[in-house]
Amino acid sequence: MPSSRVFLVVVDDSPEMRPALRFACNRARSSGGQVALLRVIEPAEYQQFAAIGKLMQAEAREAAENLLSRLAGEVNSLSGHLPVLYVREGDPREELIAVITEEPSISVLVLGADTGSKGPGPLVTALTGKYVGKLRIPVTIVPGSLTDEQIDLIT
Repeated sequence: MPSSRVFLVVVDDSPEMRPALRFACNRARSSGGQVALLRVIEPAEYQQFAAIGKLMQAEAREAAENLLSRLAGEVNSLSGHLPVLYVREGDPREELIAVITEEPSISVLVLGADTGSKGPGPLVTALTGKYVGKLRIPVTIVPGSLTDEQIDLIT
């Protein structure tokens, strides 16, 4: 059984998510901890026809669950434990803070940072800026440019 140390990774479509996931898996494995994955679905904007909006949300949820299911196998291989999976709907920043607030077992947030000229990404920017006071756990920011080998060396 894993320890009470849980490393939360936000699963999005950015390339920097992969290094953050590997970092979290390696840290969980070395500390006897566990990984948790959060996928946030943004609300459908097509509200004029409720049935279409519901269908779009159902499809988005199914896609999120399929993605997390695929990643769960990878997390299990890397960390030695199946991850905890969360699918939420809403604003990514607000849902992330809500999960951290509601789940006392989460002990570290691991985010990937974009290394491009546009900045580290909206979550990293928000959580190291005005939202930092809403967090009860430390944040580890993993540069998105790190290779698997570099991550393995530092974890």
